[in-house]
Amino acid sequence: MTSESAADAQATPPGFENSMPAAGLMETLSPLVRRRICSNGGPFTASGTCSYVVGRGRVAVIDPGPADAEHIDALLADLDGERIAAIVVTHTHRDHSPGARLLQARTGAPIVGCGPHRAARQLAENELPILDASADREHRPDRELPDGESVSGDGWTLSAVATPGHTMNHLAFALPEENVLFSGDHVMAWSTSIVAPPDGSMRAYMDSLDRLRERGETLYWPGHGGPVRDPRRFVRGLAAHRRQREAAIRARLAAGDRDIRTIVRAIYQGLAPNLLGAAALSVFAHLEDLVERGAAVTDGPPLLDGEYRPA
Repeated sequence: MTSESAADAQATPPGFENSMPAAGLMETLSPLVRRRICSNGGPFTASGTCSYVVGRGRVAVIDPGPADAEHIDALLADLDGERIAAIVVTHTHRDHSPGARLLQARTGAPIVGCGPHRAARQLAENELPILDASADREHRPDRELPDGESVSGDGWTLSAVATPGHTMNHLAFALPEENVLFSGDHVMAWSTSIVAPPDGSMRAYMDSLDRLRERGETLYWPGHGGPVRDPRRFVRGLAAHRRQREAAIRARLAAGDRDIRTIVRAIYQGLAPNLLGAAALSVFAHLEDLVERGAAVTDGPPLLDGEYRPA
């Protein structure tokens, strides 16, 4: 399973971009940034995972993508005559991090960035690990970058910005030389990011949005899709959208809806059947947050198949 909530992509406010950059070619985006998109496109990955190359000569590769040997071969062909100084990973989903090990095996370059995969909380009794297949639990960086620490090369610096929520180890990376941010799956121009307990946390996600809103980068390069332009305004819109979703869920609880399936049918009307699961996980994340804040109640810990009531 991949990262984005295609369910929300059908129900988001204006500002999202439907045009998608093409997979399968290396593009020069700026003096310091190039991009090759893996051919793993689909309803949850846009046109595919964006692998970015930062610098010239002695470069960093951000998110080499899934365990796709053809994609790694293409990246290496693109970089013939250059040296990979660092393989940088934003988070441990299988569409982003396994390719780092393939690339390291071919180049010997160190893997840096996010730490091993970790969940926001332990599984509750009888709770199933629904997203376990999407987690790359084999990821072990050579150097974990805490918030604010950097890796650098000739003419470039990548500084880690902790952005937990989508996953709890999620990092964005600031490139101060161009005043841009590689935002991973936390902020994307084409869709909202899925936040699904127990791996993700809605409260952490919202706090990370607040943190990004205070930063000054003028452009984001995300993990899927095209660039996020005017990112401060866009991030404000994402936060407002999540607050509207929360308000809709609270209204359904007040109207007597008690389970996630019923709430999804009410607030995601007309959603394609194959996206109902993603919508349910999004509602679950909001309900877990509401329970933690005392705005909703449930018997025992919040569960995907639990019953919920207004506080």
